[in-house]
Amino acid sequence: MTQTVAQRPTFSPWTDPESVPLIRFEGVSKRFGDFVAVDQVDLSIHAGEFFSLLGASGCGKTTLLRMLAGFETPTSGRIFIDGTDVSAIPPYERPVNMMFQSYALFPHMTVEQNVAFGLKQDGLPKAQIREKVRDVLDLVQMSRFGGRKPHQLSGGQRQRVALARCLAKEPKVLLLDEPLAALDRQLRERTQLELVGIQERVGITFVMVTHDQGEAMTMSSRIAVMNSGCLEQVGTPVEIYEYPGTRFVADFIGAANMFEGVVASDSDDLLVVTCPELESDLTISHGGSVPVGAPVTVMVRPEKMVVQRDRPSEGMNGVKGIVADIAYLGDVSIYHISLPSGRRVEVLRTNLRHTGEQELTWEDEVHLAWHPANAMVLTR
Repeated sequence: MTQTVAQRPTFSPWTDPESVPLIRFEGVSKRFGDFVAVDQVDLSIHAGEFFSLLGASGCGKTTLLRMLAGFETPTSGRIFIDGTDVSAIPPYERPVNMMFQSYALFPHMTVEQNVAFGLKQDGLPKAQIREKVRDVLDLVQMSRFGGRKPHQLSGGQRQRVALARCLAKEPKVLLLDEPLAALDRQLRERTQLELVGIQERVGITFVMVTHDQGEAMTMSSRIAVMNSGCLEQVGTPVEIYEYPGTRFVADFIGAANMFEGVVASDSDDLLVVTCPELESDLTISHGGSVPVGAPVTVMVRPEKMVVQRDRPSEGMNGVKGIVADIAYLGDVSIYHISLPSGRRVEVLRTNLRHTGEQELTWEDEVHLAWHPANAMVLTR
């Protein structure tokens, strides 16, 4: 089985205007009666990506994946794979393979027989089948379990066998529908990195559906956040988290403090936003021109804030409050700060000291501070 290594640190073909996407959705919609599951989606995915479709249940991500697989037909629009319009091509004629959430292994077959099944259907010579089965089982570290049947394997092992079966046919695109949902937390976290490593070694384009934000952030080269059948934003994990394009994305990916306000001034370096609930103006490092008087939302991530007894230093945003609640999570604590307006703000603080040495506790008067560069202005 041919293997290539994707150079993840410098892998960004979507930034190259000369790069031709492997997968293209052009104005794709899917309706079930009066219900619009997917609404006018335009999306490009490049060869070698580990691309995630992320969203809550019912957002359209699985329907989009099923249309790419050929299990659903678009109501309108077209889907291209490697330059070919596959919109009306049946699943078995597309250069894709799909790994289902249930793994769908044949219970009466051994691990080796499960992996070999698709290759036998394609009529490959026995010697070539044996070689491919050996290679992919080595790749997923399941060689010593080749003679076992699915009921003799753990959930994580069955997941590896299902992956090996998909990889054996060397598809151009591997589709994964919530592939780690059945695993427990520790195994899921370990398998995330292993799956990324396998994808980098084989160089096949992976398209994954997930509702787990941490999973998408950990595994993906890029993420498409979906909401009500539409794409809210497409970007790298850093772009999605640090520079959300909409309030929905900011709120869906991680925790966020949102403050409603109105743009008071717009200079070359700073935007000033008046926030009545904070009873003060906020300064934000410039990220784009916004008209004076425009209503906006200012977003600050909890880890970007500092909670302290002293007043903020000059140039920092600041607001006073009282410690209302503390959630101790071991490595970090989450402070819920009640402001004079009644609004609560969430602050995340790394626990660098032992619990008994915490200098802040309930009912303490504190100051919140954050740098202008650590806030984002959202206009929608």
